Amino acid sequence: MTRKRMLCLGAASAMIAGLIGYAGPLPAQPAGGAAAPASIGPGAAVTTATPIKHLVVIYNENVSFDHYFATYPTATNPPGEPAFTAAPDTPWVSNLVTAHLMTNNPNFTNPANGAGAANPFRLDRSEAATADQDHSYTPEQLAYDHGKADLFPKYTGHGDPGGKGVLGTTGLVMGYYDGNTVTALWNYAQHFAMSDNAHGNTYGPSTPGALEVVSGQTNGQRFVGKTKTEKAKAGVAYTENGIGGLTMLGDLDPGHDPCSTRANLVMMGGDNIGDLLNEADITWGGFMGGFNLETKNANGTTGCDRSTYSTVVKKAIKDYIPHHNWFQYYASTANPTHARPRSPADVGYSFAPDGTRDPANHEYGLNDFYDAVKAGNFPAVSFIKLPGYQDAHPGYSDPLDEQRGIVNLVNFIMQQPGWKDTAIIITYDDSDGWYDHGFTAPTNPSYDKVADQLDGPGKCGFGTPLPGISGQPVNGRCGLGPRLPFLVISPWAKPNYVSHSEIDQASVVRFIEDNWLDGKRLGEGSFDATAGSIMDMFDFTSSGGKTPAVMLDPVTGEASSGQ
Repeated sequence: MTRKRMLCLGAASAMIAGLIGYAGPLPAQPAGGAAAPASIGPGAAVTTATPIKHLVVIYNENVSFDHYFATYPTATNPPGEPAFTAAPDTPWVSNLVTAHLMTNNPNFTNPANGAGAANPFRLDRSEAATADQDHSYTPEQLAYDHGKADLFPKYTGHGDPGGKGVLGTTGLVMGYYDGNTVTALWNYAQHFAMSDNAHGNTYGPSTPGALEVVSGQTNGQRFVGKTKTEKAKAGVAYTENGIGGLTMLGDLDPGHDPCSTRANLVMMGGDNIGDLLNEADITWGGFMGGFNLETKNANGTTGCDRSTYSTVVKKAIKDYIPHHNWFQYYASTANPTHARPRSPADVGYSFAPDGTRDPANHEYGLNDFYDAVKAGNFPAVSFIKLPGYQDAHPGYSDPLDEQRGIVNLVNFIMQQPGWKDTAIIITYDDSDGWYDHGFTAPTNPSYDKVADQLDGPGKCGFGTPLPGISGQPVNGRCGLGPRLPFLVISPWAKPNYVSHSEIDQASVVRFIEDNWLDGKRLGEGSFDATAGSIMDMFDFTSSGGKTPAVMLDPVTGEASSGQ
């Protein structure tokens, strides 16, 4: 056990003792949770470059920026739905309204889209459950069509079976929600800071996005256990990078996880941000819904088959999805047996108080985050993945279930003493292929003859690709990719602010490095070296740190009276 660990535990114990009389309002909790006062936690004792001592990254699934913010800050406000009215000084946002793309859209006028040709249209709150769109590496490039962004119905659109009108065609990909459905996110944008220029580091689906936000790198893939089969096609699930290695393009399950079910299992080389945090003795954790295999849900499910029934999508959805688990792909940060931490006091630490390594290795269930914080142990860095039905992925999740999960978590954090030096980031692993007009020319090109198609056969961008983990240029990492929502919720966030500075998924890695690690970078070709900074969304001057907490209703997303 390190000296720092002993000091932090002692400080946490003292804080807990001093808070016994706390009688503030209690936050909404996940099923089975009980609200309790908590101390600021050991993370507050660590020296940081900014006033932020706790970072919580809520990393959800498959949403493009225009899919949630196409008309922000103007909502339709039909009778009977949660209403949204923007503050009069709300800044402009680069979306479909300001880009004048609501009518005569190129996806409507391009005949190549066939019966799916459509202008953007509003999806109502009653249409929260939709089909999953095609969000693979190559179809997304083809949809952007040399930057014209005019072939989304043809290449990424999927209709809802039995859907009426455009909903039943590939034109569904042009649908968007407004502040009557994604009400909480619009309210967070009103009260805190949002980026309208955040992108995926590359094109493609969930697993590459999961890797980018913790390592800025998708090169270094290697197959383990079972051999390659037709299910993992070269140029679709991965690419041979030109120098004898592999770059991940698709969703492949992590090797050695008992819940992995896909035919091909992989691990990744190189380091991730957890490795750097461990070296610096900074507390951190990855917290995933369903990761605790010992829990039994109310419906009797347990283990890898734990599930939760969604009344919105009308089926039971598995809580834990292995190919979303960032840190499970790296031998140094994996918890292949889903071993449990010895106690809430051990969460975030590499070693237990007796000096032995904690079996959880920084990988936990979602409720472990709640339990640790309530026990006075708020890790410095926390990556959060909500259970499957709440992670926003179309086809099995939806924005209404997502809203409940996000708001319960944010309300809980805002009730903690540590809120005063906390930043919450809400962002997404990929766009799901939903239409977004915000194309940016690739800053990192790729020339895989099968996978890369943005600028013609075998081409995505121009110039020399950045290096992979071997230090040599590699293919399969073309980006920046589609735009994604990115919000910062914090007392230190600029209120009702929209940042237009270009950032990406690896900007999260860069913030952690700059705030806790004196700017140390991962190296090995990680995008953290080129990622834009998110500092524009904060006010760290003497006038900062005063943006008030806003408690929202998890069902409606509306602020409570008086806020």
